[in-house]
Amino acid sequence: MSEVPAEQVGLELPILQAPRVKVHLITDQNQLEQAVNELVKSTGSVAIDAERASGFKYSQRAYLVQLRAGNTDIFLLDPVTAPEALESKPYRELASFLKDREWILHAATQDLACLAEIGLHPGAIFDTELAARLTGQPRVGLGSLTENLLQFRLAKEHSAADWSTRPLPESWLNYAALDVDVLHELAEAIGDLLKDQGKASWAQEEFSTLLSFKPKPQRPDRWRGITGLHKVQDRHSLEIARRLWLAREELAQKMDVAPGRLIPDSSILVAATEKPKTRPELASLKTFSGRASRSYLDHWWDAIQAANKATDLPSLKPEKTDALPNHRNWVNKFPEADRRLKLAKAALVELSEKNLVPLENLLTPEILRQLSFTPPPELSPEVVSLQLRQLGARSWQSELTAVAIAEAFSLAEKAPADQIEAAPTLSDEHEEL
Repeated sequence: MSEVPAEQVGLELPILQAPRVKVHLITDQNQLEQAVNELVKSTGSVAIDAERASGFKYSQRAYLVQLRAGNTDIFLLDPVTAPEALESKPYRELASFLKDREWILHAATQDLACLAEIGLHPGAIFDTELAARLTGQPRVGLGSLTENLLQFRLAKEHSAADWSTRPLPESWLNYAALDVDVLHELAEAIGDLLKDQGKASWAQEEFSTLLSFKPKPQRPDRWRGITGLHKVQDRHSLEIARRLWLAREELAQKMDVAPGRLIPDSSILVAATEKPKTRPELASLKTFSGRASRSYLDHWWDAIQAANKATDLPSLKPEKTDALPNHRNWVNKFPEADRRLKLAKAALVELSEKNLVPLENLLTPEILRQLSFTPPPELSPEVVSLQLRQLGARSWQSELTAVAIAEAFSLAEKAPADQIEAAPTLSDEHEEL
């Protein structure tokens, strides 16, 4: 793990206020053609990033794409101002060029989907955040890594900006350009750490998996994620909440506005519990708030009326699925699985600390739970390793964890329950696994 040199301890790190190369904002086809010509002549990996308008817009589209090859200027592609450029020959050439290059991204899973949406796909990936996790860095944000590994700070003030704004302020463009300005240096520094720790092959497996990354499919009952919904205790109120949530989704998608900016979850709960009998009664609820609470009052009232007329009401608890039961309930309902999970967790915590790899990267929580709930018939490391791979674990993960898990499962079969309860207690930091 990289440490700040002794002579710099207690000293303020220099701040990188602006990109160190020229920045070009691409807003038309001619500018795009010039940028592509420059990029095609480049060598090596391409640093790439995207800015979305999360929290402001319903969509997760890219409102700005930042690009830089190792020996080029920085190019900021604006896909909003000139959408026709995305259908042009230069853009097709850009997509073809990028498909043959390695991308350097930070937290790749945040950007891959919105870049794929505009036809951009990587030939290979180096994820600086994921690599930093594998090397045991204490903080893996871009700014923190830049400070720890490159010994300077980034001037970052616009992380919560609404990137759908046009025209984009100069200070925002500066912020966006800084992201790709440092990625090549950061990838090199983390790559050296991976090699020093013997983890380069681990990282390569992770990066290869990212090439087929797709966001998790959305649950059909997403409305049950309304904050505070557990307080609703009758099916009619649940139906009001469901109808209002669906109405909010419909309006948010139509207007391309983040749902919470129309009415918050708290307003949905108020209407669901108060059950207003008339439109004026709904309007009189001061706690039914939000930017669109009154301007679209008819929309919300229609949803409530539909709920009042509904005969097929939702159940108080979610419908059973093929998903595993909540592991927090295993101690009473599935004690054998609970014993396996607890002992395996404790063993993996030790491996995590020994190898300087966060627990969730050592083995995903879902895989360990699935294996604990339905263990293989033979508890040998070879069979456990095979089942881990079948459940989606990488080769390096199964090789590193199979022996510890097999031993933990074997102990769970032999140890009395009180011995399991006396197993090492996990901190909140490890509770997710």
